[in-house]
Amino acid sequence: MGIYLNPGNEQFKVSVNSELYVDKTELIKYTNSRIGKDRPLICSSRPRRFGKTMAVTMLAAYYSKGCLSEELFAGFKISQSESFRQHLNKYNVIFLDIQWMYGNALEEIKRNPAMSAVSYIQEQVISELKKEYPEYIRNTDISLPSVLANINAATKEQFIIIIDEWDCLFREDKNNEKLQKEYINLLRGLFKGTPSGAFLKLAYITGILPIKKYGTQSALNNFREHTMISPRQMAEYVGFTETEVKMLCQEHGLPFKEMQRWYDGYFFENAGHIYSPNSVIEAVDSREFGNYWSRTETYESLMTYISMDFDGLKQLIVDMLGDRSCHIDVDSFQNDITSFNSADDVITLLIHMGYLAYDTAQKEVFIPNEEVRSVFLRAVKNDGWDAVIKAINTSDALLKATLSMDETTVAQMIQEVHMQHSSSLIYNNEISLSSVITLAYYSACKDYTLIREMPAGIGFSDMVFLPKPASLKPALVLELKWDKTAEGAISQIKKRKYVSALKEYKGNVLLVGISYEKKNKRHLCKIEKLEI
Repeated sequence: MGIYLNPGNEQFKVSVNSELYVDKTELIKYTNSRIGKDRPLICSSRPRRFGKTMAVTMLAAYYSKGCLSEELFAGFKISQSESFRQHLNKYNVIFLDIQWMYGNALEEIKRNPAMSAVSYIQEQVISELKKEYPEYIRNTDISLPSVLANINAATKEQFIIIIDEWDCLFREDKNNEKLQKEYINLLRGLFKGTPSGAFLKLAYITGILPIKKYGTQSALNNFREHTMISPRQMAEYVGFTETEVKMLCQEHGLPFKEMQRWYDGYFFENAGHIYSPNSVIEAVDSREFGNYWSRTETYESLMTYISMDFDGLKQLIVDMLGDRSCHIDVDSFQNDITSFNSADDVITLLIHMGYLAYDTAQKEVFIPNEEVRSVFLRAVKNDGWDAVIKAINTSDALLKATLSMDETTVAQMIQEVHMQHSSSLIYNNEISLSSVITLAYYSACKDYTLIREMPAGIGFSDMVFLPKPASLKPALVLELKWDKTAEGAISQIKKRKYVSALKEYKGNVLLVGISYEKKNKRHLCKIEKLEI
């Protein structure tokens, strides 16, 4: 048993013994299904705090010859699988935590400047292999792929290679092209074609970024990639499923609806709603809902990216802060953090980092939940987005004016927000007005649940602000009109019976009609009160 070769199961044992462990062992069924198949190479990329390290330590504990883990997995889902004992602790495993090794390499490079991080990684693993296979490794051997090929040729031994934070060098030393190419060449030697096909039983690598592209081609295009844009068979293992979160809430006496508001928002067709594992566990452990993202992940990187001077980027962020989904092209992104050519590239990176969620069917991106939204707000506050921050800071006053039925003040405040944050290119645009309204009423999220395009009576109500159970405020039904009257908006709410959608709600309702006159850029408001 070594650090890199055939590690033990101690790290996974710590996870299992945690009070809040969620069983994700069926991931092993999928990795087992790739053994003995063409291209047994899996790359799973997802954001920080989404369980990547737990997954790789679990796989190492399961496959490694360096430990006995049957008792550790007993009682978990994988123990019921037909393939469980077939592969349990049967293989030579090479386990690399690149972030940890990179940190150690930097210290070694201080003493030996001729060494690189990639040569250090190879040297460390070869050193352990030499203890196990001394007769097949020479003192002059410096290439890990060559050493593994020689061992396989002499013994027919195969290896499972597991890499955590595979993309660390691209993130931590993003401008060092020489190092990155050296690293890619190492990965090619390990994973791309003969003779790696002979010594490799299975590969599982995980990081934040998908595999780096060069032009339109991936540097390692033989991997099966599972990403935040296309998780495929890995969807339910990206984070906690809704069923798992409901069980945690029930076991620990926490309100699921509030958990949902704070940490839901990622959605995959094969798995449904997915939650950030770290945030859910922190909320359960502390019994308090809040922003755990910024406590574990700095937002400086977010500030850097949303400040990039790409046409349309700022408006995309404003629209998403205004609770809109935006259409983007995710295919041009080169899977690194330096090769940006458009706003779409920046937004795609933020999807992989977990700051944004992606609807594959609609090809639309959006801010997933209240926790991440609060990180965006913190970032724009520190980056001088004065008009946006002013709109959000005055949203309390706008809600107060609405509840007091002060039509003139409501119209004036919405007009100011619209003029301040909408560019001249999109000012006269119905979608822009909708984003403005949501941004202007931002603080209402404390007391209300916003429902867009709510099915109601005949058609869909533009916006419904439904009071949360503890709120004593009235419901709001908003209808927006473009070059029509505010009175016409109120008339449409009544005529199409939009209020009938509030079946479970008993109390006062404010009907709010907001119009925009394109010619003179003037907003008008009409508010009526009724009780249901």
